[in-house]
Parts: sequence; C-alpha cells; structure tokens
Amino acid sequence: MIKQVNEAEFANITAKGAVVADFNATWCGPCRMLGPVLEELSEETSNVTFIGVDVDECSELAGQYGINSVPCVLFLKDGKEVSRSIGFKPKAAMAAWVAQNA
Repeated sequence: MIKQVNEAEFANITAKGAVVADFNATWCGPCRMLGPVLEELSEETSNVTFIGVDVDECSELAGQYGINSVPCVLFLKDGKEVSRSIGFKPKAAMAAWVAQNA
C-alpha cells in the first residue's frame, strides 16, 4: 500500500533504505493512471517502500527536488535520489525501473 506523506514524514521515511516516491496531484490525469500501477508494484515488491507526495500540499518539498511536472517518481536510497521517472509508464516498464534501481 502506498502511504501519502507530508514533508516531515518524507524525511523520516526516505532516510534509510530504498524508497519510491510518487510526486503527484489530484487534478493530474496521468497521476491517476499511474497510481494503481504503483499500488500493485508496492504489493509485489517487499524490499522497497512506496510513498505518495501531493505536490499541492508539499510544494516546498516538490521545489526542493525540482519537480516541474507530474507524475514524477523518484527512486531514493538512504535519502539520496538515484533515478527519476517522469510521466505515465505501464506496469512492466515501472517494474523494470524499480528492479533496476533496487
């Protein structure tokens, strides 16, 4: 399950381990399409934590990571960004991206 987080929770969750952070917005059509894909992957992937970040509610955090368009999915390891995926991608492509970075 993907947990929607605020800015304070983001720092705590991403500090250790592998994290997929989905920067999204409720008004974004591609975000609504990508959400279920990431939800499925979160249930199938045990070694990676999946979180969601609403860019409207966490605008400072989005600015800090240079999020200019949504959906933007970051792969973080121990708090550091190692990869970024922008826009909607089908499940197979997202699964390969997660596996490549995990």
